[in-house]
Amino acid sequence: MDEISTGLDSATTYQIIKYLRDSTHALDGTTIISLLQPAPETYELFDDVILISEGQIVYQGPREYAADFFAAMGFRCPERKNVADFLQEVLSKKDQQQYWCQYDYPYQFVSVTKFAEAFKTFVIGKRLHEDLDRPYNRKHNHPAALSTSNYGVKRLEILKSNFQWQRLLMKRNSFIYVFKFIQLLLVALITMTVFFRTTMHHDSVDDGIIYLGALYFAIVMILFNGFTEVSMLVAKLPVLYKHRDLHFYPPWAFTLPSWLLSIPTSLIESGMWTLVTYYVVGYDPQFTRFLGQFLLLFFLHQTSLALFRVMASLGRNMIVANTFGSFALLVVMILGGFIITKESIPVWWIWGYWISPMMYAQNAISVNEFHGRSWSKPFADQNITLGEAVLTGYGLFKEKYWFWIGVGALLGYTIVLNALFTLFLTILNPIGNMQAVVSKDAIRNKDSRRKSDRVALELRSYLHSTSLNGA
Repeated sequence: MDEISTGLDSATTYQIIKYLRDSTHALDGTTIISLLQPAPETYELFDDVILISEGQIVYQGPREYAADFFAAMGFRCPERKNVADFLQEVLSKKDQQQYWCQYDYPYQFVSVTKFAEAFKTFVIGKRLHEDLDRPYNRKHNHPAALSTSNYGVKRLEILKSNFQWQRLLMKRNSFIYVFKFIQLLLVALITMTVFFRTTMHHDSVDDGIIYLGALYFAIVMILFNGFTEVSMLVAKLPVLYKHRDLHFYPPWAFTLPSWLLSIPTSLIESGMWTLVTYYVVGYDPQFTRFLGQFLLLFFLHQTSLALFRVMASLGRNMIVANTFGSFALLVVMILGGFIITKESIPVWWIWGYWISPMMYAQNAISVNEFHGRSWSKPFADQNITLGEAVLTGYGLFKEKYWFWIGVGALLGYTIVLNALFTLFLTILNPIGNMQAVVSKDAIRNKDSRRKSDRVALELRSYLHSTSLNGA
């Protein structure tokens, strides 16, 4: 209970704390309360005191021995002085000197760190550390007293909470998504006027190459529209690492809702582009071809989002992530089979052609278009159609099944990249920061290096020369 006495008079505070003490004892429980300047009567109601300053525990133990610890350090609480006020002021640099009682030694400011280190050699501190170092036998515990799960609630509940949380984030960041839709719509309108159907024909291979350019531009735009995921995810990473290290939820509970909630945006963006450009550009008018292009652009957008999430989770920094993302786009675009045809790619780079998502997207969307009725007229004296001639002449695959190979490949890339996104969130830590969980040995080594021999010797000599009545 944090500062429950704020706005209350001392008498009311005393009655509340007295009730809490009686109920805690009756129920055999534990209640931790922080108070601002409690009255002496209220302070006497507490069984134990935990004194924390500058992130360090200065004293933790029975209330009646707190003043004795500071007396052992050379600071005595005056008579008629509220012990609670003394405990706060003795740690303050401006108030500490008035409580110095070892007049044989000149006063020197004792820092919080020195108090915390000296407490470990105090009788109460030794007993506390001995209790903590002794392994606890869980057989003596009630089965419901200890959690048997890392995350406190069931996985389905964690998944629901993350889903609602990310949906709320999308609603709060709705401006970004609306801006992306408007941007894509404007580019689609420009594309529609550049590749206008009155200037587009289906009579020769050269006409087919112009359509290939229009399809390639559509692929590039859908691919680039996922780049905003880099900045959005990098901004979320500090919170995600904090939640992960505090065992709020496993990383997959974040990545799975991210994937599911991105499906509506992919449907909107790919559907908007296809609706605005398809019939105005003059692609094959069959409705099944329209649906095929829409389906392919949808899976390409999903692949794009997953790719840039991987780049952000791997880079963990805007500069690094943008560098990774730009490099990945360059490799994917250059080796995609349009800028440089498959036959022109050097042998030692051909592996990049086969792993490029754009290669599968370009082949699939081209097969979908050039096997349509608009391109079914025979080509010269050869036993192929005009559409097949365009595909063959540009080094693309002409078999119809390459459409489904492309769709399956993009779906596979989406699954693999989202799995890598989950893996990187699980195993990587923020750049430049240490892990949130450090080993017990590291804590002990750090404490031992910082231990002050002078304070420890003074404390031991004082304890030998005085009797603390069981302290």
